Amino acid sequence: MPAKLKVAVLGATGYSGMELTRILLRHPRVDRPVLLRRAESHLSKDAKGGAPSESGNGHLNLADIFPALSGNGSYPLEPLAWPVLKQKGVDLLFLATPHEVSRSLVPEAVANGMRVVDLSGAWRLKQEQHRAIYKFKDEDAATAAELTEKAVYGLPELNGDKIPSAKVIANPGCYATTVILGLAPLLKAGLADKDKGIIADSKSGVSGAGKEPTARTHFVSVADNLSAYGVFTHRHLGEIAEQLQITSDEITFTPHLLPIPRGILSTIYVHLKHKTQAAEIESVYRDFYKSKRFVRVFQTPKLPEIQFSLNTNYCDLGFCLAPDGQRLVIVSCEDNLIKGAAGQAVQNMNLMFGLNEEEGLL
Repeated sequence: MPAKLKVAVLGATGYSGMELTRILLRHPRVDRPVLLRRAESHLSKDAKGGAPSESGNGHLNLADIFPALSGNGSYPLEPLAWPVLKQKGVDLLFLATPHEVSRSLVPEAVANGMRVVDLSGAWRLKQEQHRAIYKFKDEDAATAAELTEKAVYGLPELNGDKIPSAKVIANPGCYATTVILGLAPLLKAGLADKDKGIIADSKSGVSGAGKEPTARTHFVSVADNLSAYGVFTHRHLGEIAEQLQITSDEITFTPHLLPIPRGILSTIYVHLKHKTQAAEIESVYRDFYKSKRFVRVFQTPKLPEIQFSLNTNYCDLGFCLAPDGQRLVIVSCEDNLIKGAAGQAVQNMNLMFGLNEEEGLL
């Protein structure tokens, strides 16, 4: 058996970073991951909030933050240092860090010969009008522009041919994954009437908002409640538009916060160009995803539910067609921390290094 991959994770203290660490620890082709913290601050936050804490002996240990890891040795959080990572022979660096941190670290990682899977939104967007929402201030604008163009949007079901050779993978957003996978077959087949507008009504569990507590994610605000946010301004809108090759005026995307820990359900409303049979719609979806391991297409009229995809790397798709044959409702579900983040990151890693796509994910 070939030598195991050596990987490092920066940002393991957040929800997505922790899920990523758990998957990597059980992956049969990956050595025990090197867990990192930013050397300049013990209190640096990762992509899903959260901050490392020191144990009684002065060391940082992930098991102190997530006791579920206890009983199987320690999980030290080492300071990020490029020479040390090269000495350890790290093949791949996962970044579960805030967008602006990933924006600054990826050029350094590439300059040090590392390949990167970035779970933030730092490198997902090619078009400046969409990327402007992040307000990045790049120290080296030329290098940032070059990496932006070379970074591959890591949705394996759409870009599986580009991922194996990529140096930088921009892991997709959680909401964006459900909407893109729900719409891509229809748009490729030319069935959707974009002039009549597409509506994506998406709902996510609280973990999607990150580990750092806010007034919106406080128990009192979330429990027994359902709220919309980021209407017309959510950063995943640009991702959806770019990957589906539509304009942001052709789709209305509204995210909502559900009072559950995890999971996403997106209900997508589409007008079709002509009267269509349900069998034709189902055939379009099954043909598009016939070789895609982690998309499950439900037989109409059965629809996905959040509970079906929880704790898996699947995106589940189903639909209902109106009696007029021209109004279509698509339901797309996933676990936002796995297919929407950590699992998809490992799926990308598998493709980058020539492993079976499902390795470590089933």
